[in-house]
Amino acid sequence: MSASTSALARSHPLAAAARVVVLALIAVLTLLATHDLALLWWIALLAVAGLPAALAPQHRLIGPLSRMAEVVVLGLAASQVAAVATIGGHIGGLGALAVLPYLAIPVTATALRRRFREGAVLIAVVAGTLLVAGALTEVGGVPQLSQPGYLAVCAQWLILAALGLSAARTLHRVMLVRHEAKPQPYAEATRLLTQLRTVARQLPGATLDPGGISEHLLEELRTVARTDRGAVLSASGGGRLVVLAQLGADRVDWETTLDADSAIADAWASQQPQTAARSQSRSHSGGEVSALIVPLVAGVRTVGLVVLEADATQAYPPSVVAQVTGLTGPAALRLEAALLFDEVRSLATNEERQRLAREIHDGVAQELVMVGYGIDNALATVYDDAEETAEALRTLRQEVTRVITELRLSLFELRSEVDRHGGLAAAIAEYARTVGASGGLRVHLSLDESTARLPAATEAELLRIAQEAVTNARKHAGAANLWVTCEVDPPYAQIEVSDDGHGIGDQRSDGHYGLAIMAERAERIRGRLEIRPRQPSGTTVAVVVGSSPGRDNVRGSAAAAVEGE
Repeated sequence: MSASTSALARSHPLAAAARVVVLALIAVLTLLATHDLALLWWIALLAVAGLPAALAPQHRLIGPLSRMAEVVVLGLAASQVAAVATIGGHIGGLGALAVLPYLAIPVTATALRRRFREGAVLIAVVAGTLLVAGALTEVGGVPQLSQPGYLAVCAQWLILAALGLSAARTLHRVMLVRHEAKPQPYAEATRLLTQLRTVARQLPGATLDPGGISEHLLEELRTVARTDRGAVLSASGGGRLVVLAQLGADRVDWETTLDADSAIADAWASQQPQTAARSQSRSHSGGEVSALIVPLVAGVRTVGLVVLEADATQAYPPSVVAQVTGLTGPAALRLEAALLFDEVRSLATNEERQRLAREIHDGVAQELVMVGYGIDNALATVYDDAEETAEALRTLRQEVTRVITELRLSLFELRSEVDRHGGLAAAIAEYARTVGASGGLRVHLSLDESTARLPAATEAELLRIAQEAVTNARKHAGAANLWVTCEVDPPYAQIEVSDDGHGIGDQRSDGHYGLAIMAERAERIRGRLEIRPRQPSGTTVAVVVGSSPGRDNVRGSAAAAVEGE
């Protein structure tokens, strides 16, 4: 039984009680209006007509026929009571007013069962009955229809019944729409993710890459507004902004603090374009400058800012501002979709890393530990004349220890995240120290990180590249020293890992696979990766994101480095 059917079943006693109460009420009103007990037989007839509907309201034929009989008897009773009331010196409408409240019973019954057409038919039938009975019933030789107040009272109750039925139908439609629109979390998530996958495959150009979308937007804006320097900024943790993309010959240290006294902060707070006669860079050299800051608003949410600067005065009049905002409007929605997709992908990746870490820790690692304990027991019970067996067991024990160490380092790598350490440089430094200590490497660190942050996706990829480079140095290079340099000054970043081992040419095949993965990660964040020999021995892995004139020395790519594989 459905919920609605069950509710109707529970309402049957209440409906019967309502009929009894209303019948008693109209009986009292009829006596007050006419002082004639004989007219109560109409009330009794009305009760008999409505009895089948009260006992079997859900029946396909009995319920509607009984309600139809009710309204016919009601129309006749109202006309007769009105006639007697008129003869007794009362207004004819007073008699009809005494009986017509019962009309609410059959009309409400049809509304509760969502039989709105039947309700409309009942109102039409009772209206016809009142007109015919009023025309045929004469009072003092004059038809009842001509008596004062009769038509007014009848019309009043018919209109009230029609309005009630209409309100019930409207309420039902609203409830139906709300029920259909009620979100089903998992079903809705599945539908949206499926649509996202389909749309992502159809998108042109940069697809759902925030950096690519930002670069494309800057190139578009350059065609309508003079831009000597430009950037697209987006929010990150800690109430700061990060640079998604920038345009111009020089690297600019844009103002990324939202609580500073700047046009950038004003544009973010007001969601309105802002112009300024000073640069939005923290270290601008001076001179004539015009700045335009346009918020990227998707719905009611600010997802980013576009900053344009020109080395001239009054470079952004209202007409140019209008053209720029015309381009940034659609771009805001694209950027929000890309940022949301990036966040979902990051959450899924982190969750998968945690799952793998738990599985390794609870599965293989525990089993290997037990194997190690078993070997220890065998070594403790071996006899002196079984030296060869003991040596084999020692070798096996060493191998098991090595595998356990590798697993523990894998767990550490999977669980290592930038935000947990407070910055990219700190995360790389901790990983280098841990891995270097396990491999007997002397680690030399050079860290230079500003307070500004790179986008989260960029930081994550740079951390994985550095981890792969450090792991390769420990496992394949046979090195004694490891040099790690990390320089972060958004939107610029450079990571360099060097060792004094035997060089890249002697690495095993799985090491070359790691190089290909690093190249893919660098390409994903539009970085430049170079893997080159180090003099007098060893290998250097360097990755650069952004541009820094005079300091960006990485020119090659991983493809060139592994071309001869």
